[in-house]
Amino acid sequence: MSIRHDIRNIAIIAHVDHGKTTLVDKMLIQSGTFRSNEQVQERVMDSNDLERERGITILAKNTAITYKDVTINILDTPGHADFGGEVERIMKMVDGVLLVVDAFEGCMPQTRFVLKKALEQNVTPILVINKIDRENARPAEVVDEVYDLFIDLDATEEQLDFPIVYASGINGTASIEPDKQDSDLRALFDTILEHIPGPGGDADAPLQFQVTMLDYNDYIGRIGIGRIHRGTIRKGDTVAHIKRDGSIKQVRINKLFGFSGLKRIEIEEAKSGDIIAVAGVEDINVGETIADAEQPEALPLLKIDEPTLQMSFLVNNSPFAGREGKHVTSRKLRERLMAELETDVSLRVEEVTPEQFTVSGRGELHLSILIENMRREGYELQVSKPEVIIREIDGVKCEPTERLIIDVPEEYTGAVMESLGARKAEMINMVNNGFGSVRLEFLIPSRGLIGYRTEFLTQTRGYGIMNHSFDSYRPVVSGSIGGRRAGVLVSMIDGTATTYGMLSVEDRGTLFVNPGTEIYEGMIVGEHNRDNDLVVNICKEKHATNVRSATKEETVKLKTPRIMTLEEALEYLNDDEYCEVTPQSIRLRKKYLKKSEREKAAKQAKYGVNV
Repeated sequence: MSIRHDIRNIAIIAHVDHGKTTLVDKMLIQSGTFRSNEQVQERVMDSNDLERERGITILAKNTAITYKDVTINILDTPGHADFGGEVERIMKMVDGVLLVVDAFEGCMPQTRFVLKKALEQNVTPILVINKIDRENARPAEVVDEVYDLFIDLDATEEQLDFPIVYASGINGTASIEPDKQDSDLRALFDTILEHIPGPGGDADAPLQFQVTMLDYNDYIGRIGIGRIHRGTIRKGDTVAHIKRDGSIKQVRINKLFGFSGLKRIEIEEAKSGDIIAVAGVEDINVGETIADAEQPEALPLLKIDEPTLQMSFLVNNSPFAGREGKHVTSRKLRERLMAELETDVSLRVEEVTPEQFTVSGRGELHLSILIENMRREGYELQVSKPEVIIREIDGVKCEPTERLIIDVPEEYTGAVMESLGARKAEMINMVNNGFGSVRLEFLIPSRGLIGYRTEFLTQTRGYGIMNHSFDSYRPVVSGSIGGRRAGVLVSMIDGTATTYGMLSVEDRGTLFVNPGTEIYEGMIVGEHNRDNDLVVNICKEKHATNVRSATKEETVKLKTPRIMTLEEALEYLNDDEYCEVTPQSIRLRKKYLKKSEREKAAKQAKYGVNV
């Protein structure tokens, strides 16, 4: 097997917001990928609107730069554990990783998660201590933390012998020394060329190419992106497509693409070690192999992380259905969910009835990104409360458990520990970072985290930071965990919210709507300050009389209502409620809109009989 020295395949892995995408920006600019007069927007790799708004990477992306006549293929991966399926597959395409760690925050839950995936695939790591220019940076301690993490994850001797580069992604500088920075990223580029091995593989052997990412184009259909493990592929070749079930069919390669900077460029041929995109294989899927037509040999199928959370997606049947969206039918909803399965391999969709689908994903963020994309595309739908997926392992019922890391000012640690104790969290570490900040580490059942973020931010006056990622499946913890303790204010009539009507119920709780909002019966308009639901009328008009009040001209001020984001609304839901999502609105509602139907359903649930 020959090693290629003209190419390096690397992935960038890190916790959310540790600066991967910004670092890639500067690498692209300094390698001369863009013209000197070309306008380049920040975080150029995050092409999706949601990625740019939230400042997170959702989909893995690839780019290629040239340095000292060597092509460096760089794959920017998501840092969030909900998109861990992407990270895992990317590791099959690369020979090395840049592990980016914040010089102040150090190792976080997703640092552990993405590093574990990299070490399992036995790729060569380079540690990049980023944001070295940050105030309170503590590079020496962070390096020790990373060594501890490597040992904790059973790294080999070779993996522990990793080089360290200290960088400032935002300034585009790097150095081998922690206390000084060079003027550019040359130290990082040189470390990549020196330590990351070139890809191996025999260019003359029978072809083996594995698809690790999917893309779609209206003109040429499905595009499979991956790495050639051996052999050579040419445009127009007839090859064998080996499916997940082992069946083989002959297909023709219509187009081949290579990568240069952010552009896809059409190429005539590619050989072992190259990362390319293939068009013309219409039903190709992640993990499948394109092989030599005469000697078809499949590569091992890629293991894809199973979903841990599920929720029901339903056709919108509220009184306001069809007012704001373009796509409102069950056929449109089904088509959209099936289209998402084309590119998202961590998603599962099961049709329960023609109007209801169970959608399973890797976490709340994973599913809420899908819902947000759908509403922006003009879809209307209703979704139920997220529920964890219970699995049976060796005859024992197990539930997903998360590793939770909390950074919080010292004075709030007691309240946070007490609230997490009630949610069955087990504390595994506590470190005082100095600067009045404490880091707490817990293992907590995933269902204990549903709806916790709002309570946490209230407890810590907004100063607390929480991060979590999937850890493992553990035996189910008995008893109820977490959940919302407060009841809700439910509208008793259809109408428009009035200031007068809202003032009359304001002291009963917190309202979720503004005056002038259209309301329907059964819609949730606020949170009750007790634990039971209360039916209210916030559409009441003030009756006009011929008596002039002495205080009539006084202006009455309503408290500012609490307007929820999509994530907050999903976390807030109870079992008997839906979140109605349209392109313009997010509304909370009861499953049964009429009070009499809700009471009947509650009795049925309590006594288990038809009442």
